[in-house]
Amino acid sequence: MHYIDMIKNYNPKNEQETVDQKAILEFINHNDDHLYRTNLVAHLTSSAIVCNEALDQVLFAFHNIYHSWSWLGGHLDGDDDLLGVAIRETKEETGIKVVKPCMNDIFMIDVIHVNNHIKNGRYVPDHLHLNVTFLLIADEAQQLHVKADENQDVKWFRVDEVLNYVSEDRMKPVYQKAFQALKHIHCMI
Repeated sequence: MHYIDMIKNYNPKNEQETVDQKAILEFINHNDDHLYRTNLVAHLTSSAIVCNEALDQVLFAFHNIYHSWSWLGGHLDGDDDLLGVAIRETKEETGIKVVKPCMNDIFMIDVIHVNNHIKNGRYVPDHLHLNVTFLLIADEAQQLHVKADENQDVKWFRVDEVLNYVSEDRMKPVYQKAFQALKHIHCMI
């Protein structure tokens, strides 16, 4: 399915997602460069909530820029395979070799404000991530490794404890929404 159709067909979980879905689709319609971070105002990104098969553990990385434990994922940089990007970024950021989608559909939609920061020695202004999230499944026994240019650590946490380690307050409601939704998920793998 085409990525715009995936976003259009997504069934929002709440009012926030309804509004964010509309904002994302409007931005796509008015900005041909929405798949590229060269758009300094906003761009599409793809993230992953990676859980074990029991859905009681989640894989997070300690992010260098945000100095917090966080989900996985990244910029599309022109790639319109939203799920493929989430899987590729998960593998690159954690070192796991096998990860599968719980379902091929989008799990969550969020517009996320990103504070200005320095990345690779260059200034990045405040901007928005027009983010889609996928729910991925991996075996927690797989060997993990740090991707030093992006994170300082990678670790499995119990879903009911991970928020105690997240220091990025703006992301806590996003993760809470994800973990609440996990209670109603049955994976297709």
